[in-house]
Amino acid sequence: MGADLFDRFSDWTALADATLGYSMRELCVDDPRGDLVLTNFTQPALFTVNAMTYRARQEDGHPAPAFVAGHSLGEYNALLAAGVFDYATGLALVARRGALMSAVRGGGMSAVIGLKPDAIAAVLAESAPGRRLDVANVNSFDQTVIAGPKADLDAVEAPLAAAGARGCIPLNVSAPFHSRYMRPVEDDFTAFLSGFPLLAPAIPVVANVTARPYVADAVRDTLARQIGSSVLWLESMLWLLDQPGAEFEEVGPGAVLTKLLAQIKKKRPTAP
Repeated sequence: MGADLFDRFSDWTALADATLGYSMRELCVDDPRGDLVLTNFTQPALFTVNAMTYRARQEDGHPAPAFVAGHSLGEYNALLAAGVFDYATGLALVARRGALMSAVRGGGMSAVIGLKPDAIAAVLAESAPGRRLDVANVNSFDQTVIAGPKADLDAVEAPLAAAGARGCIPLNVSAPFHSRYMRPVEDDFTAFLSGFPLLAPAIPVVANVTARPYVADAVRDTLARQIGSSVLWLESMLWLLDQPGAEFEEVGPGAVLTKLLAQIKKKRPTAP
């Protein structure tokens, strides 16, 4: 991941190494200790490679986008692209975010496949285990991630299957991200955010929390709430699809978001 970028952007590579205390190149390319699966390492790594990929796009002469959006950690790259903060600030923020989130234990996440978000929310509201679970990511019409205690995730599988879910896939994560169980670290992160200047976005950034562009005077609050709130990716993409002439480009390693967008387009309701 990012092997062709670290030499090209040696200034950011050196800054990452000095800030984090380890080699970003080694982590992303070789990962000799298996650290990349740990969120306190994953988040700075993804942020750095995404940031370098966007920087390469700019330097190679591609036009600036009309809107930007990022899924969970990727929202920090969207904010970087929009000039809300510089790379050094973004790296400090995601390193702190990853450290705080990695300190939370005692829960997990599962991807519910083949059941619409409203139906999933109804099952969670009606079952005792479900009431201790939160919708963490609404990724598409067919994929929603729920989060909370692992025993409750196991117990709610049968009610979800009875409602029509094709499967509940446990995710390899260390904690129930984007749920009520992140609220304690959300408070800590809010305090950390207060030490950094955040500018109004120069490009509209569609927020995970609201599925609408960031409001200029609410950037800090919106970003702080992201840790403990659902990622409204489906609603964000539907809003962007309604913008005139909407075309999409995924910036960064992989094509996960492009595949989700294809699923959303396929099942997007048509206007009467």
